[in-house]
Amino acid sequence: MKLLIGILFCTLIMGVTGDSWYSFFKEAVQGASDLWRAYWDMRNANVQNSGRYFRARGNYEAAQRGPGGVWAAKIISGQDPDHFRPAGLPKKY
Repeated sequence: MKLLIGILFCTLIMGVTGDSWYSFFKEAVQGASDLWRAYWDMRNANVQNSGRYFRARGNYEAAQRGPGGVWAAKIISGQDPDHFRPAGLPKKY
């Protein structure tokens, strides 16, 4: 519910209308799914001190979606997620 209210608020502030509103909403939903996927990957990896890496990865992937993804991610870092990669984290992540 907070996500929907936030999206509507941002569209009013940004003056997003028509197709661009749909695009913004779609990017925001996809960005949220990127964050969710990063969270589950962190849970499955079960590697100590990997939280910062997975949050950065989720934010990075969401930001690649466009303005909606950037909004959904609320970027925590402009750095590459590998900067936060902990030792011992399998390469599949």
